[in-house]
Amino acid sequence: MKEKILVSACLLGAPCRYDGRAKPSPEVIRLSERFDLVPICPEVAGGLPTPRTPSELAGERVVNRAGEDVTAAFARGAAVAVQTARLLGITRAVLKARSPSCGRDAVYDGTFSGTLTAGDGVTAAALRAAGVRIYTEEETAALLTATEDTE
Repeated sequence: MKEKILVSACLLGAPCRYDGRAKPSPEVIRLSERFDLVPICPEVAGGLPTPRTPSELAGERVVNRAGEDVTAAFARGAAVAVQTARLLGITRAVLKARSPSCGRDAVYDGTFSGTLTAGDGVTAAALRAAGVRIYTEEETAALLTATEDTE
């Protein structure tokens, strides 16, 4: 039986990003050879439509380019991700880098200028607090190495 890992749905080819597109990652998709991939889009799970106005983290809030506070939707989506991880016994996740939901260690700063700031997206922070190890799509080799070390 393969270990289940939570994966940002856009990385698996689901057209759920703010622009209505996917961001498929061949490296992430190949992880299915070793893991059961459990797709999730926290923004959609939180009730936001696809496509939607892009959002960024601005301090403790998430705001979209139109200036609307969408923090509650992001928090709902993060709660769904945590609940999914707990129900399925998931301890690892591969999430979309720099996303206001899924980014780990660096996210866009809320100015919509392409500037990054240190910090986690709403879902990445919630999953991390729940004990889930977070990787980005740029770290699939590290995920594979980590699992080889525990086998």
